[in-house]
Amino acid sequence: MSNSFSGKVVWVTGASSGIGEALVKAFAKEGAKVILTARREDELQRVKKEAGLNDSNSLILPFDLYKIDDLDGAIAKVKEKYSAIDILICNAGIAQRSLIKDSLLQVDRQIMELNFFSVIALTKKVLPIMLSQKSGNIVVISSVMGKMGIPFRAMYCASKHALHGFFEALRGEVFKDNVKVHIICPGYVKTNVSVNAVTSEGAAHGKMDKGQEKGIEPEKCATGILNAIKHNKEQVYIGGSETLAPRLKSLFPGLFSAIIKRVEFH
Repeated sequence: MSNSFSGKVVWVTGASSGIGEALVKAFAKEGAKVILTARREDELQRVKKEAGLNDSNSLILPFDLYKIDDLDGAIAKVKEKYSAIDILICNAGIAQRSLIKDSLLQVDRQIMELNFFSVIALTKKVLPIMLSQKSGNIVVISSVMGKMGIPFRAMYCASKHALHGFFEALRGEVFKDNVKVHIICPGYVKTNVSVNAVTSEGAAHGKMDKGQEKGIEPEKCATGILNAIKHNKEQVYIGGSETLAPRLKSLFPGLFSAIIKRVEFH
């Protein structure tokens, strides 16, 4: 695609805060038509207003991604307004702060349901549209933890690892149809991801991690994501020095393991 997103239809999940909110505003600034999805309609309306969007170039689509059986209705509303879906950004997700031995299996399943299965379900609904129009960009927000395992975040890491396996396979299947797949691996971004992370029993963690506090601004992350799409980058790391960790793991696995065992994670 060209370096301009003007007129492109972009669907952003998790659009009510953090990286998703920053993406909506970044795409709006570039002249895109934006579909905003999250559970809280009032927050989506706020983001729409702050982004300078109006009813003609945006669609507020409140939706609980845990309820994947209702996806057909959401797709119908998108088709009713727009004739294409040019870019799908799967950004919604939830983090975790708990030890494996303490985590309820129900909570493990909830993390995997939102971070993995809802992404797969939405992608499978949008993919036929992109295949028929012979173009499209599927953008998956993973994490540096999608490339390594970190204590206190086991199911979060597992869900992000699963995204890599699925979407790398999808990339190999659809490239001939001009559908591109981008996997984005942010490091620390200054959002409420750690505040909203779930504990062993599913309660909110309620604390801002030091890494998040010192992380890059969501707007900088959004700029990196737009650049990845513009330049057809299949996988990018966005953040600070923590984004070097997967490379350290790959080159020096023994050293990486020793470091992980000594670092205190909470």
